[in-house]
Amino acid sequence: MKIEEIKNALKRKAIVFRTGGFRPTNEISESWIGKVGWKLKNEEVPKDDDHQEMLPVATVFLPDSPVCPKELSGIKLITIFVSNNLYKHLNGDDLSRWFVIRTYRSLDDLVPCCYTSKAIKPFPLSTELVENDFPTWDNGGIPDDIDQEICTLEEQGNLDYFEDIYKKNYRLHKIGGYPSFCQSGVWYGDDYPFVLQISSDFKANFNIIDSGNFYFYYNALKQDWKVYCDFY
Repeated sequence: MKIEEIKNALKRKAIVFRTGGFRPTNEISESWIGKVGWKLKNEEVPKDDDHQEMLPVATVFLPDSPVCPKELSGIKLITIFVSNNLYKHLNGDDLSRWFVIRTYRSLDDLVPCCYTSKAIKPFPLSTELVENDFPTWDNGGIPDDIDQEICTLEEQGNLDYFEDIYKKNYRLHKIGGYPSFCQSGVWYGDDYPFVLQISSDFKANFNIIDSGNFYFYYNALKQDWKVYCDFY
């Protein structure tokens, strides 16, 4: 394969989020970091295994866009909470038990709320479409055949992955695309594709250990999540 063929095979579109910089509308179509703004009438802030209230991390509105992963088809809104206990268990390959991830397929029955915490300064998020998201080299989702082709070209001195292909790192909150791993990442197989990333956010005073990220993988058939975290 030629370099352009590899780029075309790997390139994905993604929706990335920019933090703040505009006056919030508080409409249901607005995503947030540091705030959960919508819930069903009978829902409250979830509690973790120690019966402590979990931290509201984000509200993610899913636009009706082909860029959204097909696994999230039909889901209109996602809210994310995390337990303070997460940071005692970062060696695990799946951290989903320390999260509560609520998905809503209809917006009709949702009521506004304002769940925030002192840990994250809430900001609305604006969206931006990117068309050139590529996987990181380590466990980033490169198919085996293309991975082998890249290795061969690099051994021949005909390709430098980070110079010729992977030129921009979207280490931002984002829907779709690829996980922007800080270290050698994980991949849960085709049954659990990557769908969402929440990143450390300087403006929101949100630091995941050391400029790290949360990565969310979703099995639509089982309606089941897996979560991974890495950092510098």
